Amino acid sequence: MNPKRLSAVIRKEFYHIIRDYRSLSLAFAIPLFLIIMFGYALSLDVDHVRTVVVDYDRSPSSRDFIEKLSASAYFDLLAILDSTDSVNEWLDGDRASVAVIIAPGFAANIGAEREAIVQILVDGSDPVFAGAVRSYLTAFTEHYNARLLFNFLNRQGLEAIHPPVEGRIRIWFNEDLESRNFIIPGIIAIIIMIVGAMLTSLVIAREYEEGTMETIKSMPITSGEILLGKAIPYFFIAFADVLLAMLLGQALFGVVMKGNFWLMLAGTSLYLICALSLGLLISTITKSQLMANQGALLFTYLPSMLLSNFVFPIVNMPQVLQWITYAVPARYYIDILVGVYLRDTGLAYLWPSLAVLAGMGAFLTAVNYLLLRREGL
Repeated sequence: MNPKRLSAVIRKEFYHIIRDYRSLSLAFAIPLFLIIMFGYALSLDVDHVRTVVVDYDRSPSSRDFIEKLSASAYFDLLAILDSTDSVNEWLDGDRASVAVIIAPGFAANIGAEREAIVQILVDGSDPVFAGAVRSYLTAFTEHYNARLLFNFLNRQGLEAIHPPVEGRIRIWFNEDLESRNFIIPGIIAIIIMIVGAMLTSLVIAREYEEGTMETIKSMPITSGEILLGKAIPYFFIAFADVLLAMLLGQALFGVVMKGNFWLMLAGTSLYLICALSLGLLISTITKSQLMANQGALLFTYLPSMLLSNFVFPIVNMPQVLQWITYAVPARYYIDILVGVYLRDTGLAYLWPSLAVLAGMGAFLTAVNYLLLRREGL
């Protein structure tokens, strides 16, 4: 490999990037846009659930139940309705997600030590949201029942009943259970695929469409020099985007890396090699910028978003899709990001993911090299 020829290819690609100011501005606008949109708009936390109440009992006990519910951080009481006829309007119009209906005789049944019925309607359009809301309501009801039982035993002069099993739960790694602490690092994997794979998917195809590939073939230049020369400029651009995303995540959302910064950079470099190699492979195969752009969207961005354990847990996927995820580089990079950002784990735990990314990068690079050799370079 000749350093002069390699530097010439790198300069040529840098000049094209500078001249194509739209792609250059897009490369740096994407991280800013994704960080802001995902950080503020995408949240896996279920809170501020819109709630309406119908209180047919209108007793101090029912009002106490309503006050305890509205005091919870998970429920926002929007209105106390006069009858159940208005509940359909609120739920059907998506103005509320939960309706609590307290039946007549609520306080009397509690005083007589009978079962007091409270009907709760939950909008199940989103099953994940509905499942979380049901868990919140179950926990709230159990806590309310425990308080009533404690008051009853206290009035009877008896000691409070202590449950035989007490679960003392402690949250590790993401103590506040903030979804953004997981989402912000995960966005870095998406940014790399967009900037690394989608932009490089155009570089070889552009040479074919503009008719300059035949000129390149006639020059004393090797396949390795073409690959490195095309990839290196985008490597530095994508690396700068990663640093920008890390800075914005800390400045805007307070997401701070707990682990080793250099281990993070090592994993990022390996993942970047995979992303760039994928983009160049798509570009070499399609030989069309339009097809390359669509192929990059289909084979790089979407798998990185859907099959990487970023948005959807892999364990909940069908078995076939779980097998496919092993071929998605973002799966291993997400594991590195979580380990470095949240768990503060080191090389002893993350080396398998690093090794897989290194193997994928080497394999894809070799495939690109052989394809270019077959093209006559």
